[in-house]
Amino acid sequence: MTRFLIIRFSSIGDIVLTTPVVRTLKARYPDAAIHFLTKPAFRSLVETNPHIDKVWLWEDKPAELLRQLKAEKFDFIIDLHHNLRSQRVKLALGGKSGSFNKLNVEKYLYVNFRLKRLPDVHIVDRYLETVKSLGVKNDGQGLDFFIRPDEQVELSRLPEMHRKGFVAVVTGALKGTKRMPLEELIELCQKINLPLVLLGGKAERADGAAIATAIGERAFNVCGELNIGQSASLLEQSNVVLTHDTGLMHIAAAFHKPIVSIWGNTVPEFGMYPYLPGATDVQYIAQVSGLKCRPCSKIGYATCPKKHFRCMRDQNLDAIAFEVRKMFTQQ
Repeated sequence: MTRFLIIRFSSIGDIVLTTPVVRTLKARYPDAAIHFLTKPAFRSLVETNPHIDKVWLWEDKPAELLRQLKAEKFDFIIDLHHNLRSQRVKLALGGKSGSFNKLNVEKYLYVNFRLKRLPDVHIVDRYLETVKSLGVKNDGQGLDFFIRPDEQVELSRLPEMHRKGFVAVVTGALKGTKRMPLEELIELCQKINLPLVLLGGKAERADGAAIATAIGERAFNVCGELNIGQSASLLEQSNVVLTHDTGLMHIAAAFHKPIVSIWGNTVPEFGMYPYLPGATDVQYIAQVSGLKCRPCSKIGYATCPKKHFRCMRDQNLDAIAFEVRKMFTQQ
């Protein structure tokens, strides 16, 4: 039996973006065994994928793991992380492999010198280039996300006004410069004037409560109450998703939802905008163009290094709210 090992250690969005590789590889080699190596925190993202036969977890002491992986005698290793840790795995296991091109030089030139050398190619298509030599081709079906049955959230849990349709609002992002300031987000939610479900982790619990207090009964706050699968269930049942550049944005894309995404210090040119192949009218990218300081980082900072945070504070809230309402009425 042919055996493949796919490596992607983190994070939520990046792992979701690897799903077309998993699916198309399985379609090309239906009798092959596909294994996936990731960190324990992201196990739930891959263990529900029916195209993955076994999940391996990178622990603090990997010597035994590497021994077990070597015993599998993989025919090909697909490195979609391409860092020192994944390099260690490939060296320990030996054999044939392909590595994802992270384009770090091109990103460095863009961030530090505004030299645009990045290709106009989504990261998913760059991931797929890693398996091109195996005869794997893009099937155009987009991303995958699989929810466990026990993580499905019934609409009966929501207030009655939300059961007829709602906007899923992803309130947070890992880095501060990728999040709209709370006062602007509250104003935006007020302008949308539709039933909202506020999604976020424990770190967003206070912000979710503040938004809900300001908005009133139209806002249903579940920040800090749900796991990834449960949050994904609500994304799937929403009419429109309003989100920052974060992992839940990519999960929403996996469900082919209309998406209004808000961009701060990062830019879509990095190739990680919502992946919705063939769809041209179901996404809107909100960003402040013309700022000489943007992008200031390929990942983000806790606070704006220039102190003004214009990439978020100068967002056109009326335009964003209009796009959300328009997409909502089209569903």
